[in-house]
Amino acid sequence: MRGLVLASLLWALAAERALAQPAAPPAAPPPPPPKSVHAVFAPSAINVDGVLDEAAWQAAEPVTDFVQGDPAEGAPPSQRTEVRVLYDRDAIYIGARMFDSSPDSIVRELSRHDGGTRSDKFIIYLDPYRDRRSGYYFGLNAAGTQFDGTLYNDSWSDDSWDGVWEGRVRVDDHGWTAEMRIPFSQLRFPRAAEQIWGINFMRQVARGFENIYFVCRPHKTSGFVSLFAELTGLENVSPSNSIEIVPFASSKSEHIPGEPSDPFHGTTNVSGIAGGDLRMPVGGRLTLNATINPDFGQVEVDPAVVNLTDVETFYPEKRPFFVEGSSIFSAGQQGASDYWGFNWSDPSFFYSRRIGHAPDGVLPDNVLYSDVPTSTTILGAAKLSGKVGDNVNLGVLQAVTGRENASVQMDDLSRGQFEVEAPAYYGVFRALKEFPARRHGLGMITTVTYRDLSGSPLADQLNRDAVVSVIDGWHFLDQRQSWVLSGWAGGSLAQGTTTDITNLQLNPKHYFQRPDARSFHVDSSATSLNGYGARVWLNKEKGNWLSNSAIGMLSPGLDVSDLGYETHSDWINGHAGAGYRWTEPTKNVKNHEVLGAIFGSTDFDGNVTNSGVWARAFWWFTNNWTFNPSVAYNPESVNPRRSRGGPLMLNAPGWELFLGGDTDGSRTRYYNISYDQYLQPEENSFSYNLNLLFTYKPRSNLRFDIGPGYQVSRDGAFYVDVVPDPTAAATFGDRYVFAQLDQQVLSINIRMNVSFSPTMSLQFYGQPLVASGRYTNFRELARPKSLEFIGPGAGPWTYDPATRTYDPDGAGPAAGVIEDFNSVSLRGNAVFRWEYRPGSAFYLVWTQERADDQSIPDFELGPSFQRMFTADASNVFLAKITYYLGI
Repeated sequence: MRGLVLASLLWALAAERALAQPAAPPAAPPPPPPKSVHAVFAPSAINVDGVLDEAAWQAAEPVTDFVQGDPAEGAPPSQRTEVRVLYDRDAIYIGARMFDSSPDSIVRELSRHDGGTRSDKFIIYLDPYRDRRSGYYFGLNAAGTQFDGTLYNDSWSDDSWDGVWEGRVRVDDHGWTAEMRIPFSQLRFPRAAEQIWGINFMRQVARGFENIYFVCRPHKTSGFVSLFAELTGLENVSPSNSIEIVPFASSKSEHIPGEPSDPFHGTTNVSGIAGGDLRMPVGGRLTLNATINPDFGQVEVDPAVVNLTDVETFYPEKRPFFVEGSSIFSAGQQGASDYWGFNWSDPSFFYSRRIGHAPDGVLPDNVLYSDVPTSTTILGAAKLSGKVGDNVNLGVLQAVTGRENASVQMDDLSRGQFEVEAPAYYGVFRALKEFPARRHGLGMITTVTYRDLSGSPLADQLNRDAVVSVIDGWHFLDQRQSWVLSGWAGGSLAQGTTTDITNLQLNPKHYFQRPDARSFHVDSSATSLNGYGARVWLNKEKGNWLSNSAIGMLSPGLDVSDLGYETHSDWINGHAGAGYRWTEPTKNVKNHEVLGAIFGSTDFDGNVTNSGVWARAFWWFTNNWTFNPSVAYNPESVNPRRSRGGPLMLNAPGWELFLGGDTDGSRTRYYNISYDQYLQPEENSFSYNLNLLFTYKPRSNLRFDIGPGYQVSRDGAFYVDVVPDPTAAATFGDRYVFAQLDQQVLSINIRMNVSFSPTMSLQFYGQPLVASGRYTNFRELARPKSLEFIGPGAGPWTYDPATRTYDPDGAGPAAGVIEDFNSVSLRGNAVFRWEYRPGSAFYLVWTQERADDQSIPDFELGPSFQRMFTADASNVFLAKITYYLGI
């Protein structure tokens, strides 16, 4: 690890020296003058119908100076494009004429809003603040599908924001046209007599994978928004003061199966809910979003997973209120365009799925039946986002959730209520200052969680309060902005009762109970836990050669999990990487690159927990196929987590191979395949994963995606149990039991999307899953910091190979038995969405889940699928209507 750190420092010093002593460049011609677009005032109404027949369109000067971005950067485009910009007091209008020499070859795939299709499309990009780092985009494809989103960090985009605007297209003998009306109420910009915005246009010709730009985005640079042309001519335009209100009402019918004796399931429950969302400007630069009693029943269900690790499964956010504008709360990775991480997972300081999560409270052991809410009620939430001044981005979010009680029936048949979630407040504050010319930036994010645990039975289960505060930023080291230094540093503090904080120290993120640790130990009298972390990257952003290096640490006590996400703490990690990219197309290849890196990790005791080398290549061929192989090797290292709170163990050397590729995404049939394997022969461990994706588009408005995945794996030393035994002196008074675990998992992600019009669609998602696991060869760890084991019989636990039964407390009744498993599940939902007027929608949703678990190890697809479809099903039917009001 010291060698890796030294290599990173030498790399940085070499870069600084090269920057400090540049070679004298040859004389270069002056750069061309910056491009500009002039907007013309429209004296009369514009009918947004896709036909550019109003007189105002003819009075506007067309923009025609387009160039290719792909496949031949800077080359003349194959088709001519004309774009005009108009405005009135309420909106900006875009009219685009896409000439096409073969109109019958225009690709017109109809999908739902923001649907990802490889169609002919037109996009306008706007930077109303002219900060050269952020903005909006609005697009239409040749079938009329709308898509929109936000731009941030100069080169990244986020499609979670949905604006309320109008757009229509027409296809004719000359090609196709797009007409847009974007209300100023959907944009935030400063007050000024004359507005100067950033602007860019992009046209995609699908059949040749040709992307045409007004201002081209060079392949050898990382910026995008900073390259935009200037939009002039917007005079006497003021930010909108309109208030947008979207009330909703929904009705839900639930049928949850259960045993005949279960009083809480097996009946149909019908309920209704009403609430609303608010969006309004605060000044000219900020937006207030608020929601009361929100309902998220129309979102897609999460996929089923089989997680036998000690790391929490991460699920992406799908709920509209939290998804929209979420990029403003992104912290820690700003300034650079790419952040590598080898065996490093940067904490997510704000993980919005903590708000309204499934209740965390544990029910008493004597509960026979229970009805536990599936989520915590969000009583209300609000967020304020935008800019303060010219160059400070601001995001503030606050939410309040209610108390949740489970209905329970005890083993004496008495009934009652048991608290499973306490009332809570969640707050997030994010600010980021951008300095002139984008060379520097400095930001901070602070999250606060507070739970009302006074007199609550959950006081010993949940943290009373938690605070996380982090600063982040970036600095470009040279005028050309080729080299950038970026990073973050911060800390956390969680407080609660002694029992709660003791449990926090013992949980898998910390494992303070590890008997051979030197940097930490369990403090059973503590009422708080604190920690710190930091990460610094050095990236080269421009040119054929690129570089990506980093070093970071997470202290043993760092915990951001009350309102964030992290995998574990006690981590020091770094890497040094470089690569070369070829951007000039050849006869068979459009572009390709090769990358390589060395990496390593230690814990705070100095144990090398991971190290290795990695190499990757990528080719994009002229037939629009891609190929992406990579290989990595990891030498022997120490594992502080394998015994799950026990002593150190070893990881045997291993190597990984990955192969991936796909075909032309514009075709009726599209294929994607990835295969990876990880082998550790010395410990008889391996993993083979094959994932396929088949896309079929039989009609322009119909799409099927079928993605089967199959995994077969073996962990030669899988943690099973810890058995206390004072005679086990070699392993600190406990016996750590391990087994060989063989697993097979088959899952199939099935999606169908049918669009009846640009505003009406039906989406289906389904996932069958079959997973089996077989435990064999039970034994216990012989000594710390090894992979040596001794067989059963040395301690109080027993294992019978004939019956393959493990018993942790020896002969007699077992306190707990590790059993083989065969789990099947089938889950999915169908969502009908009709946007019957801009911003207003009607939903019909059906969600179903089936699951069955048996203690058998056999992976037999026929019987498994039969069990899957005969298992009791839980069904939820929902109808929801929203109505957009602009005041």
